[in-house]
Amino acid sequence: MSADITARADVAVPAANPPKTEPTTTARRRRLRPAALLTPLGSLGAAIGIWYAVTYLLLSPARRFLVPPPDQVLTVSFLDWTHLRPMLQALWLTAQVALVGLLIASALGVTVAVLMSRARWLERSLYPYAVILQTVPILAIVPLIGLWFGFGFTSRVVVCVLIALFPMIANTLFGIQSVDRTHHDLFTLQRAGRWSRLRKLELPAALPSIFTGLRTSSGLSVIGAIVGDMFFKQGEPGIGTLLDVYRSRLQSEDLFAAIILASLFGVAVFALFTLVARLAVGSWHASADRP
Repeated sequence: MSADITARADVAVPAANPPKTEPTTTARRRRLRPAALLTPLGSLGAAIGIWYAVTYLLLSPARRFLVPPPDQVLTVSFLDWTHLRPMLQALWLTAQVALVGLLIASALGVTVAVLMSRARWLERSLYPYAVILQTVPILAIVPLIGLWFGFGFTSRVVVCVLIALFPMIANTLFGIQSVDRTHHDLFTLQRAGRWSRLRKLELPAALPSIFTGLRTSSGLSVIGAIVGDMFFKQGEPGIGTLLDVYRSRLQSEDLFAAIILASLFGVAVFALFTLVARLAVGSWHASADRP
């Protein structure tokens, strides 16, 4: 009997089917990579098709100069260096204005948000003015900006700062105030000071929110630079200045080309700061798992 039991015990029991595991983040990204490439190309093709339809189906031949077809914009503006060169030069000046304004708005916004997070009375005193700054139409105060700072490069930068400042304040303050209470308790047990807590806990934890504000402000800064170009025309012309000139001269091909260049610059700035955010935040935040 004992030998029989021993023999039965020695018989290998077939293993159950191993549980199915969820695909890893890398596997999901590899599987979705073709779709991620095809989707933008498909939307681009649809946009070009709609553009052609508007030009040839909705407009009469006498009015097609209002929306020239894409091939005409390509040949007249992008492939002709005499038309493309002034646009690129103007875009470079607009890029300088936008980047300088974004840097100032970022530094100022983070500083103001940190100060408001240190004292509740500062938050109650300053935050309403930040909201008012966001809600006041920028075109209403453009004449004042011109009178105070002149009508050149400085005024364009000021417009960028005014437009891009609020997202940096709001997102940075939100990130600092959203730190987990248990993490604060741990620092309290270690008797960490307020500035040590800010440097080692609150600012690192607020990085995703800070970069969200930075991406938003980057697009707004480009818009501010173009608006500044249109109203402050002393010095070298920016892309906004050329947009106004092409509009007044009914140069539709150049107008569409300048709009496309300005849009591509805004997309490039947004993509750049998205990449910087991923490199800075790393893989610890939930947003890193998105394909």
